[in-house]
Amino acid sequence: MTQLVERPPVEDLSGDQQIQLLRQMMLIRRFETKAAEMYTKQKIAGFLHLYNGEEAVAVGAISALNGDDPILTHYRDHGHALARGLEPKRVMAELFGKKTGVSAGKGGSMHLFDIDKHFLGGYAIVAGHLPLACGVALANKRLGNDKVVLCIFGDGAVNEGEFHEALNLASVWKLPVLFMCENNFYGMGTDIRHVSAVIEVYKRAEAYALPAKQVDGMNVLEMYDETLQAADFVRSGNGPSFLEAICFRFRGHSMADPEFYRRKEETERWRELDPILTFRKKLTNEGVIDDTAFEMIEEEIEQNVREAVEFAEESPAPPLEDLYAAVYKENS
Repeated sequence: MTQLVERPPVEDLSGDQQIQLLRQMMLIRRFETKAAEMYTKQKIAGFLHLYNGEEAVAVGAISALNGDDPILTHYRDHGHALARGLEPKRVMAELFGKKTGVSAGKGGSMHLFDIDKHFLGGYAIVAGHLPLACGVALANKRLGNDKVVLCIFGDGAVNEGEFHEALNLASVWKLPVLFMCENNFYGMGTDIRHVSAVIEVYKRAEAYALPAKQVDGMNVLEMYDETLQAADFVRSGNGPSFLEAICFRFRGHSMADPEFYRRKEETERWRELDPILTFRKKLTNEGVIDDTAFEMIEEEIEQNVREAVEFAEESPAPPLEDLYAAVYKENS
């Protein structure tokens, strides 16, 4: 028997539930800002791709899912991990490459993973996880467990072969997967208009007979509402669905990106649509939150992120023998 998402429709969200959405976005923003600071202090090595500006996509979409719906995403994955409920301490420890990290210090920023939270990884190969999402969806379909796989990727993935293969396969086999493109218009430093004949990504999904829609990725309530509807459609046995979330990252592609390819005016225009500021204003105008409550949340989050850094700094590095652990699955 089909079990629909046990989440209220957007119009029935309570004030406390809306404040929780705001709190999650604020946590992600503060966590990412602190991660950037730790990177400049050389506490975090390797690549670091930050999620500032796109918080409404992760929080709105993931809040609309059941807790056991699997998530697979790309390498800009901190926001998705925190929105799913991974502990900030363990996420920060992973960025530090520590044994206590969610991937035991062996994955780093791009490979966060928590099986208990059904967060099945960030993936560094662009579009490489889309076929994996199909595999997870096929397994769930055969098990008949009514789970929806959320597969998140960026606009830079849509010209890869795996994108087309995965959408076609999911459509033919009617797999329970919700594809979600975070379209922030720049694949690394390349404007989508320079590399794609069709810049409305959702139209590509329609070519494979997927119901597809473009949504406002800077609006957390719209993301919640549209994801809820799409997930219900998929969970009811109708096959895959597709959402294109229009959003914008406020920082460069990675910490190594000087951002010479974007005009200052463009970034400033998008900052006026900051999902945290606009949602806070909405809740304030509706009497859901006041300045005192907002400041209390800020203080709580600041303390949580500070404790995450302390935990990461004090945690041990993985021992050398861990190089050989979890390479192959041992027979039982």
